[in-house]
Amino acid sequence: MTNINNELSNEEILEAITRDRLVRKHSARQSHLLFFHLYFPHYIKYEIADFQKEIFKITENIENRLACIVAFRGSGKSTLVTFSYSLWSILGVQEKKFVLIICQTQAQAKQHMSNLKYELEQNKLLRNDMGPFREENVVGDWSIGSLVFQNTGSRIMVASIEQSVRGMRHHESRPDLIILDDVEDMNSTKTREGRDKIFDWFTREVIPLGDTGTRIILLGNLLHEDSLMMRLKRKIDAKELSGSSSWFPLIDKDGKCSWSGKFDTEEKIEELHRSIANELAWRQEYLLEILSDSTRVIHPDWIQYYDFETEPDIAKLQKTIIGIDLAISLKDNADYTAMVALAIVGHGSSMKGYVIPGSYHKRATYPEVIEEIRSITDEARKTRRNLPEFVVESNGFQELYVETMSGVGARVRGVKHMSDKRSRIALTSSLIRSGNILFPKDDPMTELLITELTGFGRESHDDAADAFSTAVIQMMADMHESRGFEEWLKWCKSNGGCYI
Repeated sequence: MTNINNELSNEEILEAITRDRLVRKHSARQSHLLFFHLYFPHYIKYEIADFQKEIFKITENIENRLACIVAFRGSGKSTLVTFSYSLWSILGVQEKKFVLIICQTQAQAKQHMSNLKYELEQNKLLRNDMGPFREENVVGDWSIGSLVFQNTGSRIMVASIEQSVRGMRHHESRPDLIILDDVEDMNSTKTREGRDKIFDWFTREVIPLGDTGTRIILLGNLLHEDSLMMRLKRKIDAKELSGSSSWFPLIDKDGKCSWSGKFDTEEKIEELHRSIANELAWRQEYLLEILSDSTRVIHPDWIQYYDFETEPDIAKLQKTIIGIDLAISLKDNADYTAMVALAIVGHGSSMKGYVIPGSYHKRATYPEVIEEIRSITDEARKTRRNLPEFVVESNGFQELYVETMSGVGARVRGVKHMSDKRSRIALTSSLIRSGNILFPKDDPMTELLITELTGFGRESHDDAADAFSTAVIQMMADMHESRGFEEWLKWCKSNGGCYI
């Protein structure tokens, strides 16, 4: 790559390559960077940035089968990968046979196909060197069409996530290069259900499309800390998944602009900044920073973890508090019944609550919930442990629930909420930040709870978060029990209100 960059810095050598067709074709086949310079100079309006050269390197590295590229808006990532690399992967040394490009919408897919088709028809140098090409219409779901390269027998198809891609082939070839370009947006990442849906689609529909040697490259922006890109990044960083995750912000942590060729003065950067009306969008989409919006109550970086298997304080358990949020309907769009248990250790201000792994989170009938409470209570009796204290809202007719739960031998405390759900969750924030509340590592149900806490106001469900706040506020009442009832009530109201 260094040699190629040196060549590109020598205009005379580049001009000589351009004039000689055989040398030009051979050189362009070997290097994606050179291919782009030779056939698409009209796309180069500014000096190629170092991060863009790094993207070229990623495309040329055939050993890297999974590459996630997150770059600031307007970085040119789609031009370099979705447009240029899809062509070079077929016409260059990689000699791909079936390239599949997937976008979020059909409108985006049509635009990508139009851009490819235009160059193949109007770019005389490319057509003469690398052609001939032809366009095909494909029956069935693939109404957008595809491009076939007659001299190589290869194909490029463009589709959207709205279309079925299961089992797609080009003759005997499965897709050997899959490019996903901005398949997520703010709406699809807004809720956990939406994020789970796109992740399941990627793992169940996209990955199985390929074969041995298939490359998958994802392009996108920073949309959510639990987006598909972020999930894959965490797995790659943890060595659970082979691949690379590359991040290219406009301005790095040292304040250096990554594209000085385009933004050669601070005034130009500031002008761009001022043109973005939303500061959250600027920091998230251009600086690639995970930020909270105005609805966030609990911040992700406040969460502190412990290892349930090795935590020594768990052996000093004094009591268990289980917060309950009841939901009786079994409809598909109904809320869930949630139970979150805290293992309480210590006294007063040093008291800690350890979230116990495996929270209850189900759509269940009331008899099923009662049976679960009975089972937990009976298990505690068998092991001669202190009976857990169940804490449940008892406003109005819900007082009957408390009586029924008590009837199966459980220790139940009914509480009357004096504030809205958001205020109750906010009340837990100080204990979360201080480390008085700790969460278990590597527990799926706890991750769901954390998602609800950090995404409160955006997630479609908050049952686990509500059950958690119920348990934590009871823990806070125990922490301050030495104050006496009246003093505790005064403190509680002054801190947003909880319940009596």
